[in-house]
Amino acid sequence: MIAAGFKASVEDVDYDTLQVLKQKHGIAPELAGCHTTSVGGYFVEGHVPAADIGRLLSEKPVARGLTAPGMPMGSPGMGPQGDPYDVLLVLMDGSTQVFATHG
Repeated sequence: MIAAGFKASVEDVDYDTLQVLKQKHGIAPELAGCHTTSVGGYFVEGHVPAADIGRLLSEKPVARGLTAPGMPMGSPGMGPQGDPYDVLLVLMDGSTQVFATHG
């Protein structure tokens, strides 16, 4: 994220604290990834590419945030090879729509 021009800080938290954070943002278990952050009033969950976060901040949709559920191979930090995966936009009612497809 820093290489993409974002200011970032990392805080390691225990499992219970992470689950509370996910609940606070309304991240359903099926949408969960291994990392949770917030930026510009949105949550970002999992291995979401920096370009997608930049697009989110530029377009400012009415939504809760973005997620790349699970740990998709080929996503940032998960190796160069992998299957195609979707980054989902989580709408205010908790429903999702595909925000971007990668791979």
